Amino acid sequence: MICFDKLWETMRQKEITTYKLIKYHNFSPSQIQRLKRNQCVSTYTLNRLCNILTCDIKDIAQYREDEL
Repeated sequence: MICFDKLWETMRQKEITTYKLIKYHNFSPSQIQRLKRNQCVSTYTLNRLCNILTCDIKDIAQYREDEL
């Protein structure tokens, strides 16, 4: 499973809020909800986040083995 826990920490460090993503970077609230729930998001969304936060993909997402 891809987990986005690191995203929230990186956003805090860069002082980017979910409000700013929605208001200034045209993210939809549903995209934010999918990220919060560790659901599927497109590589386009991941690319945009990396550009906005000027970071690497490893700073926003990580792979965790699924629990059986």
